[in-house]
Amino acid sequence: MVLPSPRVCVCTHHRTALEMLGQLHSFTYTRVWIPDPDEVWRSAEIIKDYKEGDKSLQLKLEDETLYEYPIDPPGSELPFLRNPDILVGQNDLTGLSYLHEPAVLHNLKVRFLESNHIYTYCGIVLVAINPFEQLPIYGQDVIYAYSGQNMGDMDPHIFAVAEEAYRQMARDEKNQSIIVSGESGAGKTVSAKYAMRFFATVGGSASETNIEAKVLASSPIMEAFGNAKTTRNDNSSRFGKYIQIGFDKRYHIIGANMRTYLLEKSRVVFQAEDERNYHIFYQLCASSSLPEFKDLGLTCAEDFFYTSQGGDMSIDGVDDADDFEKTRHAFTLLGVKESHQMTIFRIIAAILHLGNLKIQGERDGEVCSVSSEDEHLSSFCSLLGVEHSQMQHWLCHRKLVTTAETYVKSMSLHQVVNARNALAKLIYAQLFNWIVQHVNQALHTTVKQHSFIGVLDIYGFETFEVNSFEQFCINYANEKLQQQFNSHVFKLEQEEYMKEEIPWTLIDFYDNQPCIDLIEAKLGILDLLDEECKMPKGTDQNWAQKLYDRHSASQHFQKPRMSNTSFIVLHFADKVEYQSEGFLEKNRDTVYEEQINILKASQYQMVADLFQEDKDAVPATPGAKRTPRINVRSAKPAFKAANKEHRKTVGHQFRNSLQLLMETLNATSPHYVRCIKPNDEKIPFKFDPKRAVQQLRACGVLETIRISAAGFPSRWSYPDFFNRYSVLMNKRDLSKSDTKQICQTLLKDLIKDPDKFQFGRTKIFFRAGQVAYLEKLRADKFRAATIMIQKTVRGWLQRARYQRLRRATLALQRHTRGHLARRLFQHLRRTRAAIILQKQYRMLRMRRAFLRVRSATLTIQAFARGMFVRRIYRQVHPQEGLCIPVQFGLRHFQGSRDSQRFSGKPALRIEARSAQHLKKLNIGMENKVVQLQRKVDEQNKENKLLNEQLSMLTSAHSSEVEKLKKELQQYQQTQQGDGKQLLSLQEEMEQLRMELERAHSEREVLEDSHGKERDLLRKRICDLEEENALLKQEKEELNSRILCQSEDEFARNTVEENMQMKKELEEERSRYQNLVKEYASLEQRYDNLRDEITIFKQTPGHRRNPSNQSSLESDSNNPSICTSEIGDTEDVIQQVEEIGMEKAAMDMTLFLKLQKRVRELELERKKLQAQLEKKEQESKKSQVNEIKTEVTSEHEDFAYNSLKRQELESENKKLKNDLNELRKAIADHATQNNSSNDVQDGYNLLLNQLKLANEELEVRKEEVLILRSQIMKAAQQKETGKNMESISPNASWPNSDRHVDQEDAIEAYQGMCETNRKTEDWGYLNEDGELGLAYQGLKQVARLLEAQLQDQRREHEEEMEALKNQVDLMQEELEKQQQAFLQTLQLSPEVQVEFGLQQEITRLTNENLDLKELLEKLEKNEKKLKKQLKIYMKKVQDFEASQTKVPVERRSHERSMQVAVQRKEKDFQGMLEYYKEDEPLLIRNLITDLKPQAVSATVPCLPAYILYMCIRHADYINDDQKVHSLLTSTINGVKKVLKKHQDDFEMTSFWLANTCRLLHCLKQYSGEECFMTQNTAKQNEHCLKNFDLTEYRQVLGHLSIQIYQQLINIAEGILQPMIVSAVLENESIQGLSIVKLVGYRKYSSNAGDSSYSLDEMIRQLNTFHSIMCDQGLDPEIIQQVFKQLFYMINAIALNNLLLRKDVCSWSTGMQLRFNISQLEEWLHGKNLQQSGAAQTLEPLIQAAQLLQLKKKTSEDAEAICSLCTSLTTQQIVKILNLYTPVNEFEERVTVAFIRNIQKQLQERNDPPQLLLDFKHMFPVLFPFNPSAITMDSIHLPASLNLDFLNKV
Repeated sequence: MVLPSPRVCVCTHHRTALEMLGQLHSFTYTRVWIPDPDEVWRSAEIIKDYKEGDKSLQLKLEDETLYEYPIDPPGSELPFLRNPDILVGQNDLTGLSYLHEPAVLHNLKVRFLESNHIYTYCGIVLVAINPFEQLPIYGQDVIYAYSGQNMGDMDPHIFAVAEEAYRQMARDEKNQSIIVSGESGAGKTVSAKYAMRFFATVGGSASETNIEAKVLASSPIMEAFGNAKTTRNDNSSRFGKYIQIGFDKRYHIIGANMRTYLLEKSRVVFQAEDERNYHIFYQLCASSSLPEFKDLGLTCAEDFFYTSQGGDMSIDGVDDADDFEKTRHAFTLLGVKESHQMTIFRIIAAILHLGNLKIQGERDGEVCSVSSEDEHLSSFCSLLGVEHSQMQHWLCHRKLVTTAETYVKSMSLHQVVNARNALAKLIYAQLFNWIVQHVNQALHTTVKQHSFIGVLDIYGFETFEVNSFEQFCINYANEKLQQQFNSHVFKLEQEEYMKEEIPWTLIDFYDNQPCIDLIEAKLGILDLLDEECKMPKGTDQNWAQKLYDRHSASQHFQKPRMSNTSFIVLHFADKVEYQSEGFLEKNRDTVYEEQINILKASQYQMVADLFQEDKDAVPATPGAKRTPRINVRSAKPAFKAANKEHRKTVGHQFRNSLQLLMETLNATSPHYVRCIKPNDEKIPFKFDPKRAVQQLRACGVLETIRISAAGFPSRWSYPDFFNRYSVLMNKRDLSKSDTKQICQTLLKDLIKDPDKFQFGRTKIFFRAGQVAYLEKLRADKFRAATIMIQKTVRGWLQRARYQRLRRATLALQRHTRGHLARRLFQHLRRTRAAIILQKQYRMLRMRRAFLRVRSATLTIQAFARGMFVRRIYRQVHPQEGLCIPVQFGLRHFQGSRDSQRFSGKPALRIEARSAQHLKKLNIGMENKVVQLQRKVDEQNKENKLLNEQLSMLTSAHSSEVEKLKKELQQYQQTQQGDGKQLLSLQEEMEQLRMELERAHSEREVLEDSHGKERDLLRKRICDLEEENALLKQEKEELNSRILCQSEDEFARNTVEENMQMKKELEEERSRYQNLVKEYASLEQRYDNLRDEITIFKQTPGHRRNPSNQSSLESDSNNPSICTSEIGDTEDVIQQVEEIGMEKAAMDMTLFLKLQKRVRELELERKKLQAQLEKKEQESKKSQVNEIKTEVTSEHEDFAYNSLKRQELESENKKLKNDLNELRKAIADHATQNNSSNDVQDGYNLLLNQLKLANEELEVRKEEVLILRSQIMKAAQQKETGKNMESISPNASWPNSDRHVDQEDAIEAYQGMCETNRKTEDWGYLNEDGELGLAYQGLKQVARLLEAQLQDQRREHEEEMEALKNQVDLMQEELEKQQQAFLQTLQLSPEVQVEFGLQQEITRLTNENLDLKELLEKLEKNEKKLKKQLKIYMKKVQDFEASQTKVPVERRSHERSMQVAVQRKEKDFQGMLEYYKEDEPLLIRNLITDLKPQAVSATVPCLPAYILYMCIRHADYINDDQKVHSLLTSTINGVKKVLKKHQDDFEMTSFWLANTCRLLHCLKQYSGEECFMTQNTAKQNEHCLKNFDLTEYRQVLGHLSIQIYQQLINIAEGILQPMIVSAVLENESIQGLSIVKLVGYRKYSSNAGDSSYSLDEMIRQLNTFHSIMCDQGLDPEIIQQVFKQLFYMINAIALNNLLLRKDVCSWSTGMQLRFNISQLEEWLHGKNLQQSGAAQTLEPLIQAAQLLQLKKKTSEDAEAICSLCTSLTTQQIVKILNLYTPVNEFEERVTVAFIRNIQKQLQERNDPPQLLLDFKHMFPVLFPFNPSAITMDSIHLPASLNLDFLNKV
């Protein structure tokens, strides 16, 4: 069904969607899109509820302005709904809930401008926006990061599309195509170039042809000859090309082929303003000064007409001369000869000279000519090698051929110019085709092509102001491609529905077949054009008229109103108006035959070959192979049609080539890349919405959206849907186990319309808008829950705050009230005291004043009365008794006073003398003294005042008395006026008194104020002095604090740390002592078990010793039994588990920890025991030499064997019983509840061992008796020495293949000799002899026990030192933890809590891993012991079978060997001898066919030791050829094995360990002093004597490096598929699941790839570690291996994080940090902290922290910059751009914040590389690691089949 236009389709569909979701418009604050003339679409928000029938919507724009949006009532078309913010920035446009034009445009804009992401998926289409600047996203590291990844797993990229095509080709074995389209300047060529670069890198050629380099080298050649600068693009491809890259069955590039379409030849002769010709012209002109180009006659480009028409000769940032050198280099790489290159450049220069021809017109331009002296014509002819005169003539003339005769006609000026331009275009087109042909020849291969990937770089839809024939062909090609695109998208959609088995209906999509029929059908535009071209006088106007007449009724054809020479075609993208002028000429592409014939006759063969074509050939399809042709010319000229071209028109050729292209594309699986040009100004990261929308409509992206939206665009898998929307489910539904059923039930409840969703097999399909509806419901549910949580939390916070405030208020009130009460009480108390003081003071003052007045008054009265009385008396008795009354009164007064004074004195004196009175006086005397002292002071003060007053009053009184006397005299003299004078005197006295009182009061006031001021000043002075002193003291304190602050802190910290360390040291000491005790008991238990197991495992025929020494030492002499201790321990543990852990009182944790320590001590014990054996051998060497070898007869041997067999059977029964008893004792000990009985039990076990030794001694006495009886019996029958030489050298003792202790051998032979020398009297074996033998045995036991005690003492001392070292290490670790703790204290409380949780999780995980590792080791040891048991059982069976027959030896020299095996073992010097012809057998058995499991129970690196012993023997016999041959064969054999097992980690690790060990042996025993510092005296004897193997050491070192690299590659190949899913996607913390926000569609069919958990990866690391440790690889090498592996884990995880938007979230940061902590704990558990592996994870750790940090303020930016020191600036910015909120409650990182980060990081000198090079390999070091094993202690297992090796 044909729809009117894409825009109408989208709008109609969206209106339907809006009707479905119309309820959303009834909600206020719903956001919508409205049209805008400037920005195309503008966001707005509904501020008023919408109701049906409303004619407008009330909106508010983003700038807060109000807008009324009209709604058409008939159509009821509502505006487009806007997607939630959480969906903005999606990788895939089809993942948007609302699919329409504004949503697509906004999503692209946000990704392009805010995140700087230029790639976005749109279904199967990759939309690429040209950034107009170089981005660091195309390096080799990015290619490797996308290689092997599914298309939906990584961020959109051109490499992802290329990888998808490559994977589909390999998986489906079907050819692929990548179609890159877009308008000029959109970046098509660059995208195609990067796609080819990806194929060249990933699918590199398997041979040495370097074909991928040639494929890439074709790009600069095609750009130079086919690209030009236009107004829209500086490097615009002016032709279409389809490059087929061929692959073989292994999918390596084997070749390529190129097809070109419609080269724009008109650009050769014409360029518009600001445009250029093809690049090659300017490159050649820029290099014209080179010596080889001087003959071309070129100058600068401005001097030539064909290169100067555009006006702009240069391109910013482009060096034409440099590009020309690249072009020449590409020619050379493709194999183009230098002569051909020069010819090409000559042709280019000739074209430039042709354009500069000066054509002279005559007769008003009807006749033209070219001067023969024209230098450009001469240059043209000389460069092309043609005749000057002919070319001069035929440039201005043409030949007309009729049936009768031939005419030569002159051409007009216009015709000559056109003919010249046509010739230039033809020459360039033919040269272009020749170049394409030779490029294809260079890329061609003879290998059969299995499949190919095609890359189509073709012009996009074009429309200009003037559109001509070229634009018509381009748009015609885009119509065909759009039709193919639509059908393919439609097909994929329906295939998806059918795959999921959901019902579907046919989707109507825009079918442009009518438009294509208009162009290419019969009598279509092209047919009419070709028909008009055949007409002799056809014109463009006639052709246009025919179009009007024929197609005026067509829906896709229109006639312009104002033109009769133009026509309009309605293409799928837009309608385009074409000007018919020039269509016929360009379609004919006419070139006169005479000019071509001149060129065919060129003296340059290449120029002639350009035009030697068949007439029916198609020049525009250079992809077809051309065969050499022979042109046969007749002597008589043939008839020719004048001026007609016998070839097809350009339009017909283009239609045929386009049809061929469509057939190729339809036969392949297409992949689409649509390039968008964001602006016409070529400004980096500027987005023009108008231009973008125009291109989106033109390139079919919106059509893809429409087709997707017409069906079910949103798709969710059932688990993702369940994880996302489980919050909408009730508890009853969640209790069900069927996830699919739960999802179906939920959707049926939430969405009532069943047509809005469909349930598929693995996915749920939704109509457009349904996901947004579900998101809204989910957001509402979260919002309601959030509100409830906020309400509750806020209420609780407010209540808590209120309660705190209430408590604080009550406390404040209580204290305030108490304070106020106390202050009031104090005030009242002070007021009362003040009142009392005032009262008393006022009373005293008034009383004193009153007394003074009273005294004065009485005095006055007395004088006055005396005066009046005397006066009266004188009046009565004038002469008598004047003095008598006065005297009387005075005397009476004095007498009364004296009587009062002395009347009480006697009584007081009596009372004072009494004791009672003294007691009373003593009471309170001290208080009274104090009070009296105070009163005295006060009275003194008052005394002074009173004295002063008294003196004043006395003087006044004396003066007054004198005045009164005078007045009295006067009064006596004059008695008149006495009353008046008395009154005046009284008034004067009153005034004087008042003045006196006033003076006193003023004086008191002044004195009081003066005293107060003086006290205040003194107090102020004191305060200032104190403040000054305090300031000085504070200054001194500050100075001292500044000087000593660091020292004080350091001292304080040191003291605290010392105290803490002392405390911990005491704890460690106590813990260590407990460990020592437990270890002693455990070691005793372990020794007992080892002895019994050793005895139990002895094969039949082993001789008994007089003590248990041989059984104790057998372990060290048999290195193949190296894990028996572990097996014994496992047996004990198994029995304890059978009894029941509830009853067991053993500390299993301590037991398992000590088990590991016991293994280490066992190794040390072996070393010490080897030294002890060496000393014993040296001390008893003389005794061994004196032993006489006496051989019995065959009868004696048989009797002895039968006797030993019987004895061994009885011994085995006894040992089994003993072993069962011992195990029972251990099990009983495990069931005891009291752990304090360990020492007593150990002592009991030791006693049991002594008892067993005594019992064994008794058995041995019996054995001696029987043995001597047999010997004496044999001596009677035969003589001892007769059969010495008759004994076959092949005979051997049954125990000859086992090592026997030297003391055992000595005692046995001495006993035999003594028995032979004694008489045959049986009485010799009396009781005394038996007691002597028993005594000797007990002495041996005592010596052995003493030696063991000494060994244990040394071991304990070494253990003490080791534990001290451990304590030091623990102290260092404690210091590190303290530093970490101090750093943690500086963090925020939230981070501290998080850090604490992480530490606790880490600790628990570490314990869990330790237990798992212990369990794995126990299981592995159990398997090993079972294998050993099988091997030993087999050995026993083989040995018993060998007793019945005597083996036949091959070597004659072995006949001289003695039967006594013990002597042979004793003299072994650590050398192995073999014959030259046995060397291949040695290499095969020891290297080529050897499996690591065959020597797993032996000494690690056993093959290396054996090889060295062989080398040592060759050195011993001075055979350099043998040494050279053996080492060469060894190295070649190892290489052969590694090549055969290049994917086997165990085998590679095994030979790395053996190669390193052989290298160490060659160093250790080289004789160089620097390598012999740790050797023992015995080891120094094993050094090489004759040869210096330094060169071979270098070869082995290089081989070790190769093996190490192979080991790393194998491990990386195993780990690499696990890393992303285990580290980034693994949900280690439940509840933080990483769920994509929408139904993200994976376009790869590999969506079901297996994922790995972190536990699986850790198990794999454990496997690696256990394999390397078990095979004896050096610890330093193991550390380097894991450092390299952890670097790869960090690099791959970080690179994936930087290229994935869906994992850049807060939850991912939490998961990632936890997973990294698990890896760190694993390193800690394996003691790999010092390897540097943890440091390689630092960038990943900082990336996880960056995802978790806040990203809002400038303080956050500073924190990020200071924290992320291991990340580059580009990586930090990339992560911030990719950061995606998981839900709507998180916020996106703002552009301003990112700019702030970039500004702060400007000073960094970070490398420009974005991704880490995960293939980077650290240099490996192989430190020298000498072995403590001596060569003579090496045991050769029989399983190696090395019987031909002889011990020397």
